[in-house]
Amino acid sequence: MSIFCLYFRTEMSDAFQSPFTVICAGSSLAFSALFYKLYKDKTQETLKLKEIPHFQPDHHLLRILNATPHRRLHYVAVDGLVQANGEPISSQYVPRCHGVIQKITVQEHWKHWNSMLKSWVSKTVNKKETNNTVPFSLVQPGSYTSEVSVHVDSPLEAAGDYLERVHKRLRQAKEGLVDIIVQEFSGEKPVALEECEEMLRVGSFLTGFGELVLEQDKVVKLRPPRDGRSYILIPGDYKSFIQRQENSANMWKGLTVLFGITGFTLIAGFIHTGLKDKKN
Repeated sequence: MSIFCLYFRTEMSDAFQSPFTVICAGSSLAFSALFYKLYKDKTQETLKLKEIPHFQPDHHLLRILNATPHRRLHYVAVDGLVQANGEPISSQYVPRCHGVIQKITVQEHWKHWNSMLKSWVSKTVNKKETNNTVPFSLVQPGSYTSEVSVHVDSPLEAAGDYLERVHKRLRQAKEGLVDIIVQEFSGEKPVALEECEEMLRVGSFLTGFGELVLEQDKVVKLRPPRDGRSYILIPGDYKSFIQRQENSANMWKGLTVLFGITGFTLIAGFIHTGLKDKKN
């Protein structure tokens, strides 16, 4: 009886293991193919980024612009330190924190009673967003005097997650007995008030992709391209940005190899087990 039970359990285990192995192998190879596509896309994107001319705010850039027709470079990358052209913006919440772009978001978190689900459901209401900006430029890192600077034009039109969150606070709502009674009848109750402040801080590194033009008063401006290409501002210097792109491509490459080896190993093991069972 015990021999029969052992045989039955082994057969059931093999019957379950075979399709499970095939599913795992197929999934691994499918993920490997997906990661390979992401790797190729990221590699192509990085190569295109490296083809874009890169400059810093220095006299070499002035010479290039003076030698260019219409003193304009249609699409380039320029990086430098953020410097306010006048008085910077002071943080509303953080002492001695100054920037050139400020974004303050205030929103209320409420819960309302869902009679169908028989539970309280969260929602966000009364979201208010305030944007402040002052003129600013990019200057060469390490320079004590900003003889050459690049004025960043229309920064709020640029894409990119270049703001740093400097403050976030969640004020919990206080409830009294009367409030609780009112909430039971109204089906709504306040939860918290969220405050968030983001800034582009003075002295931080910034990389911009756009059109570069030298105006008559010797002012270099970075502005949205006229040919429709993306106007982008990215936190950090150009070299670090390219390094992040290459690291992302290497990550997808590593996952491609990992899941590919896993899939082929499972298939090889499945074939080996099948041949072994056939011989037996």
